[in-house]
Amino acid sequence: MRVLHTADWHLGRTLEGRNRLPEQEQFIDELVEIVEKENIDVVLMAGDVFDSVNPPAAAEQLFYESLARLSDKGKRRVAVIAGNHDQPERIAAASNLVVDYGILLLGRPSSTVYRLDVPTSGETMMLAALPYPSESRLSELLSESHEQLLIRDKYDERIRGLFEAMSRSFSPNTVNIAMSHIYVAGGSTSDSERPIEVGGAYTVAAESLPKAAQYVALGHLHRPQYVKRAETVARYSGSPLAYSFSEAGYAKSVTIIDVKPNEPAFVSEIPLSSGRPLVRWKATEGLAQVYQWIEEGRDKTAWIDLEIHLQQSLSMEEIHHLRKLHSGLIHIRPVFLQQENDIEQATQEHVSLEDMFRRFYERQTGGAKADDELVKLFLELVAEDDDGEME
Repeated sequence: MRVLHTADWHLGRTLEGRNRLPEQEQFIDELVEIVEKENIDVVLMAGDVFDSVNPPAAAEQLFYESLARLSDKGKRRVAVIAGNHDQPERIAAASNLVVDYGILLLGRPSSTVYRLDVPTSGETMMLAALPYPSESRLSELLSESHEQLLIRDKYDERIRGLFEAMSRSFSPNTVNIAMSHIYVAGGSTSDSERPIEVGGAYTVAAESLPKAAQYVALGHLHRPQYVKRAETVARYSGSPLAYSFSEAGYAKSVTIIDVKPNEPAFVSEIPLSSGRPLVRWKATEGLAQVYQWIEEGRDKTAWIDLEIHLQQSLSMEEIHHLRKLHSGLIHIRPVFLQQENDIEQATQEHVSLEDMFRRFYERQTGGAKADDELVKLFLELVAEDDDGEME
């Protein structure tokens, strides 16, 4: 049996207001091409179909079109679970309409194991599918204590128990697969993943994944990666597109699993080429360097986060001109040479944050002095920001 594992499509997601639906359509085209070329028997989509609980109509249309194309009128099995971004009922809404086409749509978590007869391989898959299992979706209060460690332990214990219960339906004569949308401790995260746990409460230990499964297909983390310390082969397939600049340089892919009953799974990757890459430019030589890169056609199709070193601020005319020359410029972040020198000097002199602000204010206003009330307000705002980051 050949299984394709994908996740975290985030259909409808934008990048600072830029529409990315054309890139997502390009990904679906590439995915359909892969499943046909690789003779895939089952497609597993491990959650976060959409980017929000109320996605745009065009994103929903793309999702249902993708199901029709991937299933090929019922010739190929497709299973989809809800992730933390998805509204469970929205994912499962069409389940009765598509079940005759071999498509399984699951919204809320349960201990049900699904039997998928796969005619193209002549085998049967037992699928332990667990959509995103938050306390609210499980309809359970896992701990009355507010102590973080106790909540985390109770959550891990509950997920482990669900997997153990589902594993009892596995058989030596079937292909046994688990699938879920969870955060497993130790995974490599990025800025584009909305946290599914508060302070680590919704964290699952790698050892809690079902060791009786031949493969565990996971969703949530956007970087393709295996789960270390798992007692079976467990993997995040990653997102098909880069959704934040923290993912710049990530290689995107889908995962292929070749597996037979009662035998180890063989796992491979197929790289994806669809979508515009996200790249970072650091123009230490100023505006002229940026113009040179644009003239050379550097990263012509990419979304760009630009850091540019300057002596003085860019005018609005210069900013508009840059964006006109390269439509992919998302952020234009100036770094002033005097500012760099001040920070370096302040670090060497161990100057306080208050004194640094007073110097900055005086320079920016042409010599005016910051009054004590303004300085106090600035320090309070910095303190609030620090507290927010710690949370």
